[in-house]
Amino acid sequence: MSDINIDGSINRRSFLQLTAMASAALMMPSFLMAKNNNSIASPLGFRMLGDLKVSNIALGCMSMNSGNYNLPKDKGEMIKLIQQAYDSGVTFFDTAEAYGPFINEELVGDALKHIRKDVVIATKFGFGITPSGQRGGPLNSKPQHIREVVEASLKRLKTDYIDLLYQHRVDPTVPIEDVAGTVKDLIKEGKVKHFGLSEPGLKTIRRAHAVQPVAAIQNEYSLLTPEAGESVFDICEELGIGLVAWSPMGIGYLSGKIDENTQFYEKDYRNTNPQFTKENRIANKPLIEFLKKWAIQKNSTPAQIALAWLLAQKPYIVPIPGTTNFNHLQENLGAANVTFTNEELSQFNSERNSIFIHGARLRDGLLQLSGVEAPEKVSSSKTGN
Repeated sequence: MSDINIDGSINRRSFLQLTAMASAALMMPSFLMAKNNNSIASPLGFRMLGDLKVSNIALGCMSMNSGNYNLPKDKGEMIKLIQQAYDSGVTFFDTAEAYGPFINEELVGDALKHIRKDVVIATKFGFGITPSGQRGGPLNSKPQHIREVVEASLKRLKTDYIDLLYQHRVDPTVPIEDVAGTVKDLIKEGKVKHFGLSEPGLKTIRRAHAVQPVAAIQNEYSLLTPEAGESVFDICEELGIGLVAWSPMGIGYLSGKIDENTQFYEKDYRNTNPQFTKENRIANKPLIEFLKKWAIQKNSTPAQIALAWLLAQKPYIVPIPGTTNFNHLQENLGAANVTFTNEELSQFNSERNSIFIHGARLRDGLLQLSGVEAPEKVSSSKTGN
């Protein structure tokens, strides 16, 4: 069950006290603070993804050194930041072989190797990446390739098991039964603990779950892009699946710190995202003004309001905001203490629904990889063999 309520509110003194406590904890190395995962206490509280227990707020590690949003940061500084997140209550860390590729998994592995049993690591397979790091094709979820990816990921993560293994995107050439069956075998072998899907079609979720229970669906979900997350609410509740919200801060836009004058790094993914054209950054300002109004009302920040809203939607939602900055990390984690009464949440949702969002959430090529249904598995009787 969630430790997040929807009654009461936070004052700034409480948030500052939490930040001070977290900062004091940084004086002790995280590997000396490690506890058994069943008894570890977290100021963030915990949620369940299926039967996988994770902190209410996770840490997405992609932006640290993948080059997707900014120049790769110093590895030593990012290792320190990951450990600071753990010391502040984060137990759930997200990466993938595609981030870099490879180097993000190496970073996460180095940062968490001393506290491996006290954290949950999620990684992903599914893109056509060769062992040398070259793109061998858009997608590849063939069983043998999954096994090869898992073996390589285990080495980079410096571990002998992966807590949560996602199919990064549904492969339209491989039946999901073959994918789920391969992961099921890996679970039997002890190399994987739980199975997840990212941006899948609804029928594919149900078919995968029938072979190997799905613990989590990772979809883009934020106040800027609510439709992708809300589309899986019903099936999550029916099957007992958690929802991991990627880009819960709208790729930084919901922090209120990005405007029409913001200049992005030349390889920044936002340069090709329709919602981040100069015109749409201007057109979507009403959403930022709305967040700022609520931030004043709740003694918080726009970023905290955006994350707290996600937490208040469903008890099985876990956001994975990413950052490369300690102050932003602490600001994000402060969202765990921002709550809404039922009346406030109803008012908030009513106001938000009146705001039109300009621009598609993803560029065409990426959007076409979302919501894909895997092909049907053809039985031998149908083929005549």
